[in-house]
Amino acid sequence: MRRVSRLHTHRSACGHGRTPATETRVAKTTPNTSTTATGDAARIHELRELLTRANTAYYADAAPFMSDQEFDALLAELASLEDAHPELFDANSPTQRVGGAALEGEFATRRHRVPMLSVDNTYSVEEMRAWYQRCADALGAGAGGGTGGGTGGDLGGLFALPAGPALFADPKVDGLAISLRYEDGALVEAVTRGDGEKGDLVTANVRAIRAIPLALRAPKTAQWGGIPRVLEVRGEIFMPVREFERINAEREKHGEQLFANARNSCVGTLKNKDPKVVASRRLSFVAHGRGEGEGLPALAAHSEFVAYLKELGVPVSAIGGRLASVDEAARTIEDFAGKRESLDFAVDGMVVRIDRFDEQEKLGFTAKSPRWAVAFKYPAEQKETVLEKVEWQVGKGGTITPRATMRPVFVAGSTVKHATLHNIEEIQRRDLRIGDHVIVEKAGEIIPQVVRAVVEKRTGDEKPIEPPTACPVCQGEVEREGPKLFCTNPMCSARFRERLKWFVGRDQMNIDGLGEEIVDALVDAGLVKDFADVFTLDAVAVARALAKGDKALAEIEKKGPGKRATGIVESAADAARHRGLTRVLAGLGIKHVGASAAKTLARRFRSADELLAATEEDLLALNDFGEVTAKSVAAWLRSTDATHVFAALAKAGVDLASHEPKPVEAGANAFAGKTFVVTGTLERFDRGAVTELLERAGAKVAGSVSKKTSAVVAGAEAGSKLAKAQELGVEIWDEARLVEELAKAGLA
Repeated sequence: MRRVSRLHTHRSACGHGRTPATETRVAKTTPNTSTTATGDAARIHELRELLTRANTAYYADAAPFMSDQEFDALLAELASLEDAHPELFDANSPTQRVGGAALEGEFATRRHRVPMLSVDNTYSVEEMRAWYQRCADALGAGAGGGTGGGTGGDLGGLFALPAGPALFADPKVDGLAISLRYEDGALVEAVTRGDGEKGDLVTANVRAIRAIPLALRAPKTAQWGGIPRVLEVRGEIFMPVREFERINAEREKHGEQLFANARNSCVGTLKNKDPKVVASRRLSFVAHGRGEGEGLPALAAHSEFVAYLKELGVPVSAIGGRLASVDEAARTIEDFAGKRESLDFAVDGMVVRIDRFDEQEKLGFTAKSPRWAVAFKYPAEQKETVLEKVEWQVGKGGTITPRATMRPVFVAGSTVKHATLHNIEEIQRRDLRIGDHVIVEKAGEIIPQVVRAVVEKRTGDEKPIEPPTACPVCQGEVEREGPKLFCTNPMCSARFRERLKWFVGRDQMNIDGLGEEIVDALVDAGLVKDFADVFTLDAVAVARALAKGDKALAEIEKKGPGKRATGIVESAADAARHRGLTRVLAGLGIKHVGASAAKTLARRFRSADELLAATEEDLLALNDFGEVTAKSVAAWLRSTDATHVFAALAKAGVDLASHEPKPVEAGANAFAGKTFVVTGTLERFDRGAVTELLERAGAKVAGSVSKKTSAVVAGAEAGSKLAKAQELGVEIWDEARLVEELAKAGLA
């Protein structure tokens, strides 16, 4: 089926979608070759305005007036004129979307001035109605009407809202959440959602996306005021399905691994270090919310904010809008369900929110999400296929898990031929057999899983799935713990391969370029036999291991290893110098040691040598280390594996010193040795900053309240955690008390 984008623009068959409606009119602006410098300046100004209007008309107004060919020709003309007149440089010129060299090293991080919270999910209309009733009750209105009315804003009732909590609904686009900061109308910063408190600074890459305006358009009517002093636009960057299919066709032609789905391709593209790659992949954008703002008109409702964004030239969804009642929301959700397949972008639901801002403010937030919005998630798409075989895979901890190989089937935006079967007990519970017709879906629209067997289609030729009696990789002994199977051989090559993929991952050593496919290639080539080998790689050897065919090998001999191999080696060297003991410990795959336990160890033991000398009693004395964890870590520290790993890493130049703040003795201040929980919104600190300060003061910061909690720091809109603390009699601090005690500890 031909997909048609109806998010914020209409596609045509002309190039990337621009319509050639006014080629004659645009052609009249062709320059005279005898133009003077003054004429060139005027032409530059004219072209900048024309191309900016064309971009806005295409992406924001759904009214394109220029073909791709015209746009590219005029852009080339503008670039030529700007090259001849560097004194007329303008950072917001359409030619400046892609500029500068590729980024070296990691993306910088930025804290969000206003947190980017996620939205709670709901999976049925009944659940949505219950949410709406809770909102209506809290607002003192009935679910079918209410006491509110009008917009309450200064825009002369541009939108005549009905009484009660009106709603606004728009598609939940499946992409990457982004915050765009405009100052005096110019795009100055783009930050990914990250953990909600802070994200990656990807401004250079975002500038390369034509759907995102580099400068806001001045409002046409006085009621909207002028360009705002500050505006943070929250939205979703996504890859259109047509573009995803084009890229995968190109990758297949060149023998490259295909992207799994449009969302993964979008995320990978935006995290690419080279803006030129981003520009080549034609990502798109739609706005759906706001962060910080200054100098905005008096906006009473989200529907007004959306209209304001459209006036500023920011792409917004053409689907959905303001709804008078929950019944209307239910009908909108039902109507949209049948249209999803025809769209040129992936959607996994609709976001429904209370429209008025004063009502949103009254409803407030939980610790993780707004109370005034929910995401309605459509049931996962299910397809029938055939279970052809089951392979048993070995993970980094030795866990042996079953993976189904099925007859390929297209589900929720991509072709699926593999799915997890979890463990042997799940297989037996579902009575799955080789040769079964099975129903498959994507959990959360992402992870393929087998739902059930179609028992009525069995022929009698199906075969039971038997668990392995030996490790499928090393043939070592297999142990069973409940539903799980384990390879007991610590030298199993499959275990090391998976441990290595974990070790180099983003949250551990964060070595750029070492994805799963490349790790496999390096291990297969014999270049990496232990963790330390990653830090002594030779770029030429890496390039040869990754080369596909004799032609690629000849190119390496002629021109050298190339950017990809060189980048991997440089990123590994950077990781060796800067990551420190905490990241190393988190990456080694030690049983019961994740990021939190690694941080605890690195605070107490300041080097690998100190840690190797630790006894089980030393470990038991650590905060949050129970008997099981202490025994597990102590056993590993006594093993030859631990001694060898640390010695090899040190020889390879890896920093094994702790970068954590030194432990503070209990009683040294009001925090040391105590457990704190932070809830609500603080005026002086964001969540990440207050957590860092508390940890520097010697406290542990927990995510939930229990009898072991020493104190709860409660800010504005504190919710269930505050109530739980009051119920348990836990001490409660306000922000003033927190600031006072931090000052006493020398931290504020």
